[in-house]
Amino acid sequence: MSDHIPSEYSEAYIALGANLGNREATLMEAIRRLDEHPRITVMRCSSLYETEPVGYLDQPNFINMAIAVRTDLPPEQLLRFMLETEQALGRERKIRWGPRTVDLDLLWMEGDTRDTAELTLPHPRMMERAFVLVPLSDVVTGGHAGDFRRTVETALEQLHEKEGVRLWKTCNWHTASAPLEN
Repeated sequence: MSDHIPSEYSEAYIALGANLGNREATLMEAIRRLDEHPRITVMRCSSLYETEPVGYLDQPNFINMAIAVRTDLPPEQLLRFMLETEQALGRERKIRWGPRTVDLDLLWMEGDTRDTAELTLPHPRMMERAFVLVPLSDVVTGGHAGDFRRTVETALEQLHEKEGVRLWKTCNWHTASAPLEN
């Protein structure tokens, strides 16, 4: 776990998904790599949820989850590191919404909105997707994210397609506020 928590940091939420290979191990490795970055600290981890594919249906089920991180990276630099992490873990982009070893999506970053060719914040489709909202609701807290939490809760209440999201297992990731277990 990173010891460095920047003095001028933002909280950000990242969605993770995988449906090829050892899905859980790949997601945990992605989280580990993010946390090892000197300017990113993983704060909280959602449970893992098995979900049915959306868009391109002829593929295995996904494991989806979300994490809360603290960082002083600008959103574009965080996104670039996330894309590097995907590539290092074998992500190939062949079919839109197709099978993948890992997918990392930057959903929201405290105090920041963007709409550029590289990045849109908040993520433009997250409020339509139960496989994003259910894990996200596990990690969004109050404080600066209080309004965002209410938005997530409202969107989740209004979403009708939640039955395709099943709790798979709880995350065993340690948090910055919890002691490591031996």
